[in-house]
Amino acid sequence: MSQYNWQEDALVSQTGIGLDVRDVLQWTYLWMAFGLVVTTVVSLVTINTPALANLLTLPVVLGAIIIELLLVIAISGLVMRVSPTTAALLFFVYAALNGFTLTVIFFVYDIGTIAAAFASAAALFGAMTLVGFTTQMDLTKMGTYLFMGVIGLVIAMVVNMFLGSSTLDFVISAAGVLIFTGLTAYDTQKIKRIAESPAVQADGSLAMRVSIRAALTLYLDFINLFLFLLRLFGRRR
Repeated sequence: MSQYNWQEDALVSQTGIGLDVRDVLQWTYLWMAFGLVVTTVVSLVTINTPALANLLTLPVVLGAIIIELLLVIAISGLVMRVSPTTAALLFFVYAALNGFTLTVIFFVYDIGTIAAAFASAAALFGAMTLVGFTTQMDLTKMGTYLFMGVIGLVIAMVVNMFLGSSTLDFVISAAGVLIFTGLTAYDTQKIKRIAESPAVQADGSLAMRVSIRAALTLYLDFINLFLFLLRLFGRRR
């Protein structure tokens, strides 16, 4: 669920290549789409391969989640210092590992519910991406409140692990959908503004790094939106 502030004051390259906002955004959404494909393929392979599915024990899943968190931190912190190839590799490793851990949803929800939640998440994500890209309203101030909302969600989820309240679970799920819907619009506008930077448009390598980091941010927004929708409307097995 983590959101990270980006370093927008990157060094200007000496080689101008005439990139524009649409180029950077196209790369961003291509990386994100490839990441989602990797996650989906790994998850389907895992659930249909008994040897892999049997690895989904609590210690293994928790260990994988910890590694995922470390990868998110690494990608966010190192993406501007490593080559685009290395940054992309880290992103795809994260997407694959996330696909492995997300396989557990197949043991909890039926395939129809998962497909419906995914389609709903895609529709919401697409709509809010359009809003973030086209709105003239400055969404900057939303960021602080949305980030506080994410922290509140994490705290509430930890508390409810002990309380086991179905009412609180519903509130958490509804709040999660609202927060990550808002974050999608906020992050899209932020990405657009970074893509408008002359420094980014002048340096193809920098633009690629920015697009990979942006893809990770939008990937996290989408995955969390999908999971909270699944919690909100999902019929358990």
